[in-house]
Amino acid sequence: MDERDRYLRIALILVGIAFLLIYPLTQVWPSGWLWQPRQHEYEQMIIGVYATLGVFLLLASKQPEAHLSLIWFTVISSAVHGLIMAVHAVIDPVEQGHLLGDVPALFLVAIVLGFLAPRKVLSST
Repeated sequence: MDERDRYLRIALILVGIAFLLIYPLTQVWPSGWLWQPRQHEYEQMIIGVYATLGVFLLLASKQPEAHLSLIWFTVISSAVHGLIMAVHAVIDPVEQGHLLGDVPALFLVAIVLGFLAPRKVLSST
């Protein structure tokens, strides 16, 4: 295992845990993690999706090369989700707390995993 692979495994564990902690983050820092007006059904769905993704990223950390499509899905979807939220947070002054909360968190996930993940999955499809 080379150094980059070791860092990728660590990053997958940290991101997986972070995705499992989204619900507590919404409770501790709602202005950075919840949209107004509150939509409990949406909140439960997004928390469920990210918790599930978190579990699968933890599983992928054991053998990242076998889960590159999942890792790249996380990279691309995090960047897209972060960009969409950033636009809405800039447009709506009530939501600007997201520019310090979930928006940079998603960009950080995309940047770190995108930097560490092997790129062969992009050319093998």
